[in-house]
Amino acid sequence: MDKQYINSMIEKTFIDFMSTDDFLKDPFVINKSEGVWVWDVDGKSYIDGIGGIFVTSLGHRYPRLVDAMKKQIDTLTLAPPLHSISDATLRFIDRLGQVTPENLNFVKTYSGGSESIESAIKFVRQYFKEMGHPDKYKIISNYLSYHGATLGATTAGDSPHAIKFGPPLPGFVKTLSPKQLRDRFSSWEETCRFAANLVRQRIEAENPESVAAFLVEPICNVAGIITPTAEYYRIIRKACDDYNVILIFDEVLTGIGKTGDMFAAQTYGVTPDIICSGKGLSSGMLPMGSMIAREDMADAFRGENHRCFGHGHTYANFPLGCAVATEVINIIEELKLCERARVIGNYLRTRLEKLKDYGVVREVRGLGTLLGVELEEDPVNHRPFPNDRMLGNALKKTARANGVILRISPDWFAVSPPLISTDEEIEELCNRIEKSLLDAIELNRKN
Repeated sequence: MDKQYINSMIEKTFIDFMSTDDFLKDPFVINKSEGVWVWDVDGKSYIDGIGGIFVTSLGHRYPRLVDAMKKQIDTLTLAPPLHSISDATLRFIDRLGQVTPENLNFVKTYSGGSESIESAIKFVRQYFKEMGHPDKYKIISNYLSYHGATLGATTAGDSPHAIKFGPPLPGFVKTLSPKQLRDRFSSWEETCRFAANLVRQRIEAENPESVAAFLVEPICNVAGIITPTAEYYRIIRKACDDYNVILIFDEVLTGIGKTGDMFAAQTYGVTPDIICSGKGLSSGMLPMGSMIAREDMADAFRGENHRCFGHGHTYANFPLGCAVATEVINIIEELKLCERARVIGNYLRTRLEKLKDYGVVREVRGLGTLLGVELEEDPVNHRPFPNDRMLGNALKKTARANGVILRISPDWFAVSPPLISTDEEIEELCNRIEKSLLDAIELNRKN
């Protein structure tokens, strides 16, 4: 593809969270993918160590998913959303309900994770109105969290970009993340215990009769793959039960096998009232997400006066997405990929822990195939790199040069390879990560 044409078209669009001028300095244009690999327009191959962006749970263009989509295209591509629901959607609801924890089997599908989060916020607010608690509307969430790109989801999160869109929406309250507290305590367990009790205190301080939900990522992405203890979630679960507050797990990132179970809720052994999913649900074949609630919660939207959930989307219950997502679940169970995630994760963690030998890694954290590595100039005394020499900025350049795609922030990077990765591909991924880190250290020294 002609570079002049590429540059002229890039100038007519936006790249996510990146300056167009910066992107134009070295455009990265992909035109082919298969399995764990992608190729750019110049023919260079890259191992996709982050699954697109925590999406391709079965790798790119998994053949059975291509076949499932083709089969569905031959019968139905859209069911009129104001009048009907497709048979493909009903089969997906049934299949998803078979792998969710406990009685979380009331399902509504959407076009992605942000829509699922937005739906859950509106769902709990209307739920309490229908249940005779009209003043319960506040949503509590953690600082440093990310819950999506729509306005409600952005307000619930703590993205530095949110300030660009004006004042936040009312009715959203924050509490401290465990990461913000970790250096005040002698252990991570103690940190998480304190942070969890802050959630209870926050509910009490806001007046429990005004609080509708606590929304949390089981593993917090943008804070650096922050992974609280199971006790953290048990304490929060008890506080929500005590004050009639809905516990929502944002599993858009963690769901669909990455943590070694279908959902992180199962890995932690704590069942929320609602799970929001997306990303890996369709393995990147189509935009897809779902809100999964306790079945009894749906009773609030039935009965006299034609009660219904006052929310919908044109592509909610999208037949193509539902057909693909059903097959994703089938494949994960048939191939025992949750178990495979634990095997891959154990080896990945071992290799990533060895990076501590280079004196720039503070911590490796995460569950299953979802792992993060925190970078510091002095990991012993917890001294970060100075702002003008953040190691992650150098790593972005060296990883690209070495043909590996990672999620890289200035002071951490994340790895989340597809569940279908072979041992050889995981070895290659680890080798490229190690080389890229060494090259980044050298690049930082030169600068």
